[in-house]
Amino acid sequence: MRAYHWLAAVIAAGVAGGSAVAQTIYPIDRAEILEGSRFDFKVEFPNAPTSADVNVTVNGKPAAEIFGRPTNFIQSEEGQKHSALWLRGASLPAGRYVVEATQGGNKATVNWDVFATAQPRRARNVILFIGDGMSVANRTAARILSKGWKEGKYDGELAMDDMSNMALISTSGTDSIVTDSANAAHAYTTGHKSCVNALGVYCAKNALTLDHPKVETIAELAKRRTGMAVGVVTNSEIEDATPASMVAHTRRRSDFNDIVKMFFDVKPDVIMGGGSPNFLSKATPGSKRTDEQDFIAKFKDAGYTLATTKTEMNAAVAAGQKKLLGLYNTGNIDGAFDLRVTKKGTVSKFPDQPDVVEQTKAAIDMLKGNPDGFLLMVESARIDKYSHSLDWERSVFDTIMLDNAVKVAKDFAGDRNDTLIIVVPDHAHPISIIGTYDDERPGQQLRDKLGVYADSVPPNYGPLDAEGYPTNVDTSRRLAVVYGSYPDTCDTGRPTMDGERVPAVKGPDGKANIANEKDCTGPLATRKVGNLPLDANSGVHSADDVILTAMGPGAERFRGHKPNTFVFRVMSEALALGGK
Repeated sequence: MRAYHWLAAVIAAGVAGGSAVAQTIYPIDRAEILEGSRFDFKVEFPNAPTSADVNVTVNGKPAAEIFGRPTNFIQSEEGQKHSALWLRGASLPAGRYVVEATQGGNKATVNWDVFATAQPRRARNVILFIGDGMSVANRTAARILSKGWKEGKYDGELAMDDMSNMALISTSGTDSIVTDSANAAHAYTTGHKSCVNALGVYCAKNALTLDHPKVETIAELAKRRTGMAVGVVTNSEIEDATPASMVAHTRRRSDFNDIVKMFFDVKPDVIMGGGSPNFLSKATPGSKRTDEQDFIAKFKDAGYTLATTKTEMNAAVAAGQKKLLGLYNTGNIDGAFDLRVTKKGTVSKFPDQPDVVEQTKAAIDMLKGNPDGFLLMVESARIDKYSHSLDWERSVFDTIMLDNAVKVAKDFAGDRNDTLIIVVPDHAHPISIIGTYDDERPGQQLRDKLGVYADSVPPNYGPLDAEGYPTNVDTSRRLAVVYGSYPDTCDTGRPTMDGERVPAVKGPDGKANIANEKDCTGPLATRKVGNLPLDANSGVHSADDVILTAMGPGAERFRGHKPNTFVFRVMSEALALGGK
């Protein structure tokens, strides 16, 4: 997927003469900052002025006086055509702050709300479930497939449906209406907006990806301010955007080697996912590192048990281990459809991978004994990855898997009323259910088989297994699920049984993508001219709001419509993470 990116918008007021480009202040306007949390304060001045030519105030006073520490001014930062005023690791007590940066006749102004959190702490534990790319249609299809449907009503509710509070969450970043998974997850874990591909930083003019203005993550806060245990669980590579958002500070989400080091610096107690090659020293066969650091050895030396299979994971739990590094695949862990139905993907190479449900149960078992409680983030990552592949059956199976993991958490929380559980996507995909395909309908084209309105008769998927997955989805009546963004591709209206779908491949010129002919050979295969740029080979995200559901102490704060940064605020308030 091609990611388009612009730098954070310049915030300016009262521009009079001089350059049309004004100063840029980080954190940005309307930032909501947790009291006592650490952030990098930066002001960028165009045209490389000297310190004598600029002035920065906070609530009308010199910035250094308000922060209680001297600032650092750099003329022509990194040799670029701007100067910068910095204060790394700043923090502020609760209150309203007006920051003004003046350069000649130009003045930029931002307003910050630094919020406090009330004592005593309301939640002992917080479990944040992120269904990556989980759109409304994912929830609806998961309910149809796993619970059943009859005469207009479902035969049961999803675990994520049966929660006390609900809100609509908007997901846009600072630079674009449509977000990516990095800055979307970053909003949940830091409470700050940022730009596409960024994790734990604002997007400034710095040349190096690790030098941008940093903001503290909730995992770092929990480790620094409390005795809480922290867990990060995913079925993607552990270095991928959403799990990395718990620990990372980089302008480029693909900095996997640096992100592994950041995991080691923060040291979440439980770390589980794929992506083992970036932990291996350069000399080790299969390594993707560019240095000789062996992070497997480093984690072991720090007291972690290494698990590379479900069997080893369960053995670590049974042995009472409290620190686990679980790396179950060299890439992403296979999704539920391939683990349970087709045995494709990398299942033959990694036959003993745990799924998200099993990882969640193991993580809770390891973390729950901590006397100060725990913070756990669980991601079902391949909901999104399969939607990029236009492979809705796999995406929905992983939605069912996430829901089963939510049930594990709800069973743990029980009636104790000390655990806040949040279920939320990081963004949406343009996906909808428009009817059903019925092989018995007359006609020779896929569209002839489509029943809409009164003709959208219920699907006849095979019987459910014990975990609520249909045992047969390649049946005569199937949901008609369509995506609103796609490259040139072909649609068969049937599940792909020989592995994850590849909707488009490089054409003869090596640049433009064309339909994957493998999908174009069936009797009902339909060619579709793409609606995305020609360099796109998969579907893209959408700007649609997403549905959040929650239960437990603090969940009552979720209602109506909220920005994604509000999720961090509710979690930090429930855990009373603020303080001077």
